[in-house]
Amino acid sequence: MAIQVMTTNPRIVTPSIGTELATKVGNTPLLPLRRIAAHVSPQVQVLAKAEWFNPGGSVKDRPALNILRTAIADGLLTPDKKLLDSTSGNMGIAYATLGAALGVEVTLALPANASPERIAILRALGVELILTDPLEGTDGAMRVARQLATEHPELYWYANQYDNPANWMAHYLTTGPEVIQQTAGNLTHFVAGMGTSGTLTGAGRYLRQYNPEIKLVAVQPDSSFHGLEGLKHFPTAIQPGIYDPQLPDRIQAVTTEAAYGMVRRLAREEGLFVGISSGAAAAAAIRVAEELDEGVVVTIFPDAGYKYLSDKELWK
Repeated sequence: MAIQVMTTNPRIVTPSIGTELATKVGNTPLLPLRRIAAHVSPQVQVLAKAEWFNPGGSVKDRPALNILRTAIADGLLTPDKKLLDSTSGNMGIAYATLGAALGVEVTLALPANASPERIAILRALGVELILTDPLEGTDGAMRVARQLATEHPELYWYANQYDNPANWMAHYLTTGPEVIQQTAGNLTHFVAGMGTSGTLTGAGRYLRQYNPEIKLVAVQPDSSFHGLEGLKHFPTAIQPGIYDPQLPDRIQAVTTEAAYGMVRRLAREEGLFVGISSGAAAAAAIRVAEELDEGVVVTIFPDAGYKYLSDKELWK
């Protein structure tokens, strides 16, 4: 398909390392999942990090902030360049939100079948959007971003979230320590979905150092053709450079139907209005909890459900 570019008026880029908005990233609540986990052992807790409390509305604020700050501090993202990356939506919104606060222009390659809500939010935030072939998914968007970065190095700094160590390091520095503090060190299992793999890699490395007995569970779709926006089926996708295949103790596959069903249950039984990847994470966490006699299972809910309201199949 033809690439569609939505341009915005240029503005002066005056990056700053710290802003008030940036101080609101992280320290998100840890919420108990009582009703959907009512059937597991009473000695097992299932908890979820509510990442929609971040300013940009998702877990991606954590790596976006660290990527921006690191690039500015290292002199890579200069006032004459735009940040360029590929995204399925949430990382792009995080770049746009924090980039606006830091005075950084943002260009994003995004699959054209991203939810209308995501595209509308990115437009509102003033992003230059390049809509890519929906049949090629996030891998196709990545290839377009790489091509642009190669062809126009004078215009763009390519953030490359899939290979950038500042991605996983954000979770090593924030997500992992927060989970330990919030569970008083009693965590036994950490469950996280894999898109870039930054959350699992960064938090997982911290948790493994804190206590090697903590089990790390990676969540992915059960096949290459799926409806779990933001997650990758790793056997058939381009492998992120930051992914460490030796890190997970277990890889839990989740069907689209199971994730959708869990999204509806979380809304109607727990009062938690979450997105599709959160439903997948919850489904995987419950499966882990069902196998335990005792333990503390923590998972990550990447975002809220507002960006998925147009998905009639999800909310049927």
